[in-house]
Amino acid sequence: MATKQYKRDLKAMEARRRRGMGLLKRGVGQADIARELEVSRQTVSSWAKRLEVDPQAWRRRPLGKPGALTVADKGKLAKLLVKGAVVNGFPTEVWTLARVGKLIAREFGPSYSNVHVMRLLRELGFSCQKPEKRAIQRNEEAIAEWKAKRWPALKKKPAAKAAPSSSSTNRG
Repeated sequence: MATKQYKRDLKAMEARRRRGMGLLKRGVGQADIARELEVSRQTVSSWAKRLEVDPQAWRRRPLGKPGALTVADKGKLAKLLVKGAVVNGFPTEVWTLARVGKLIAREFGPSYSNVHVMRLLRELGFSCQKPEKRAIQRNEEAIAEWKAKRWPALKKKPAAKAAPSSSSTNRG
């Protein structure tokens, strides 16, 4: 028996489940439903068990466990992030995933992996930014003056061309 692949088409899967459970309610045999909908008998059996417990069992269930942070907590986290890392007790203004994870653990309790912190930040509208590799106290005027006056004096001049070699292994 060739079965169709319904990977990731969640709406089609839900529609098939709904149709199958409707047939179960009408008393159609599990083997007949499996053949008609091109699913395994085990699938129809699991639908029947779920249908006994919940008449709305055909609905798609959310994947994974629910998040530990509420909508209000996420709003508070966004405000804390906007205030800056130094205000939140970190030595510099750079936010890293590890720092955000520490902030979440300190303020709200649950500890998250870096991957989950990144997902949470994306959900809140934040994106990765690469910090400039320049010191905050950088003095552009002093650098320009140094490049104009001091650098030319330090720069090596190219050496004069050496005399041709008479060695048979060294091409001139």
